[in-house]
Amino acid sequence: MKNGYLPARVGKIAIVAAILAATVYFVMVSVTLAHLEVISGQRPFDMRPFGYSPSDAATFLEALGIDGREYYLSHQIPLDMLYPVLLAMTLSNTILWFGSRMPNRRLMHLGVFLAVGSGLFDYIENLGIVAIILSWPDLADYVVYATSAATILKSVTTTLAVSLAVLTGLLWSRQAKAGDCA
Repeated sequence: MKNGYLPARVGKIAIVAAILAATVYFVMVSVTLAHLEVISGQRPFDMRPFGYSPSDAATFLEALGIDGREYYLSHQIPLDMLYPVLLAMTLSNTILWFGSRMPNRRLMHLGVFLAVGSGLFDYIENLGIVAIILSWPDLADYVVYATSAATILKSVTTTLAVSLAVLTGLLWSRQAKAGDCA
């Protein structure tokens, strides 16, 4: 196998996954999540990075109404089942792409771990949202708290993974410039 094969392949995967992830994200933010916000007058669960309480969830679900809750399940959730894997692929392959060219791979390993973790927390969040909506109006506080915790952990791990992807890219760029000057 050629020495540059892995970086070239993960670079292509990162680019394709980024285009797909950005497309799905754009549709969610500009269509499905925007629609849910308009009909409820509140931010959807997915867009609350600091979480929510059982009373917040009840207020939101009541404001959504039957049609809004059905829309969440039939439009937003299917899109949000695609997005986590696409984002995790984008971040992990970007980190591998730049990190594979660097002598110290700790950031690369941590970044991939965080990227995969952000996707897993997003899936847990999605399953929790489905459980919350399907159980309405009999919300179990522990389900709301667990789902809210997944939302917070998704937000934290995604922010850290994106930050490490950017940092890895900057370090690689700096290293490449130093190599050009040498």
